[in-house]
Amino acid sequence: MFTYLLIAVLLLVLELAYFKIADKYNIIDKPNLRSSHTSIVLRGGGIIFLFGTWLYVAFYGFTCLWFLLGLTMLGGISFVDDIHSVPNKFRLIVQFTAMVLMFYQWGILLPEYWWIIVVALVVCTGIINAYNFMDGINGITGGYSLAVLIPLFILNLQEEFVDRNFIIVTLLSVLIFCFFNFRTKAKCFAGDVGSVSIAFILLYFLGSYILKSGNYWAILLLMVYGVDSVLTIFHRILLHENIGKPHRKHVYQLMANELHIKHVVVSAIYMVMQLIISLGAIYLPMNKYLYLVVVLVLLCIVYVLFKRKYYHLHEEYLRAKVNEK
Repeated sequence: MFTYLLIAVLLLVLELAYFKIADKYNIIDKPNLRSSHTSIVLRGGGIIFLFGTWLYVAFYGFTCLWFLLGLTMLGGISFVDDIHSVPNKFRLIVQFTAMVLMFYQWGILLPEYWWIIVVALVVCTGIINAYNFMDGINGITGGYSLAVLIPLFILNLQEEFVDRNFIIVTLLSVLIFCFFNFRTKAKCFAGDVGSVSIAFILLYFLGSYILKSGNYWAILLLMVYGVDSVLTIFHRILLHENIGKPHRKHVYQLMANELHIKHVVVSAIYMVMQLIISLGAIYLPMNKYLYLVVVLVLLCIVYVLFKRKYYHLHEEYLRAKVNEK
């Protein structure tokens, strides 16, 4: 317990030190037409997730060296991207390299598994970028990450797939980040370094569990983000939009911007929904894969009904902006 307390204190000190650096070197997030916030906020506060992993290694040893190397590469390029835009091709190369290192850590980087590696590379890269795209309002990245980490911790108690201390230290880093971000007036945003890093860490935990247990239904732990991300991509394709450009069409963005629901309330809704779904998967006495299908169908229906009812507000907002010009 003392070690956890010491790590928490060190994480807090490191985060506050980063705030000083970000303020000095003007590492900030300025609102624009696509933003869901209206004031200038420090960017990159999610670097605490990297700090947490390094502190875990410092206190508990190099139990996952190749994963750590991949995470550091990924976090590094994402932090640079927070300061100065990095070309997409270069960023993708680093992401793929980090994924390959994680696959090597998992022990699946074998010739006979080549098709699994290709599929996993595409899926995992997609999940990381989707997690990054979903980082748009106060509290959503931190709150949702807690909703994923708590079930992972429970599953790890049932069948250990990673060192329990690693999950606990990650939980500590997310909680401290939430203290500064999960509030009406955020002190900082996660930035790409934060959203991409925590997504990579969660993927490592989730993938480790699936590979050890064979329980592929565990993808449910990312279901809320997954449905919002995938269906929003389909929606934008139907609208003939460039899906690589920033936008405000996710359900959480419509809730925060067009319906004017407080950011922390929207983030709490996503967090609670995912937590309920995940705990249901763990504890309900029913077939897990049937449960997955039921949840997927229900979330898709909710998404479609919500968009049908409220999306016109977003179109009206865009028209008003055009008329202002």
